[in-house]
Amino acid sequence: MKVTVWNEFFEERTYPSVSSVYPDGLHTVLRQALIEHLDPGAEVRVALQEEPGHGLGPEVLDDTDVLLWWSHLKDDEVTDEVVERVRRRVLDGMGLLILHSAIGSKIAKALLGTSGAMTGWRHGDSELLWTVLPGHEIVAGVPNPVVIPSGEMYGEPLDIPAPDELVFISSYEGGEVLRSGCGWHRGRGRVFFFAPGHEEAPIYFQPEIRRILANAVRWAAPSAQPQPKSTRSGEYPKNWWVQA
Repeated sequence: MKVTVWNEFFEERTYPSVSSVYPDGLHTVLRQALIEHLDPGAEVRVALQEEPGHGLGPEVLDDTDVLLWWSHLKDDEVTDEVVERVRRRVLDGMGLLILHSAIGSKIAKALLGTSGAMTGWRHGDSELLWTVLPGHEIVAGVPNPVVIPSGEMYGEPLDIPAPDELVFISSYEGGEVLRSGCGWHRGRGRVFFFAPGHEEAPIYFQPEIRRILANAVRWAAPSAQPQPKSTRSGEYPKNWWVQA
């Protein structure tokens, strides 16, 4: 399996409240989490927004089974060309994990067709992450609930389409709830939104969260079964499949 962790890598180098938690960038911790839990043969690379083509040229995406996307303040600076390139790869079978505030990113909007806007947010809340789909691949080995001591509340209604697979919901100190672990099928690809991951809290260091991320990568990875492709062109004759 080949995984690419994409990060805008801006807040870690701008705000002490973030750099004190992720001094080497969120992408470094995310990469370490996947290496820790995925099979030894998995390859996990990093791509950054500041790189040429945002680090997501055709050669990188064509060699990626699952892409993790963390973004926040620089979403609007991602070029439409790169967004379209990622969108096409998802439709062709690449998996995509949309992390935390990236639910409002260009690529999330392009694939989900909604704004990703939430009713409200609040820093510093504790969070209970509840499994609502027991037996799903993403919850394997994960306690129910997962306790997150401090993070960020995202409030419903959240402008996303109804998930094909709702895996987690979150509850917060103020009584709010959120659909915080949502899966969709887009073309041949799978998309998973995972809300926990506030940049000012060490959420990605939590063992349960790291396991969830690795499980989600496995779930989103394209099937090893090759997809059939027709070599025919023009109008199909009757019973064409018999001779295919």
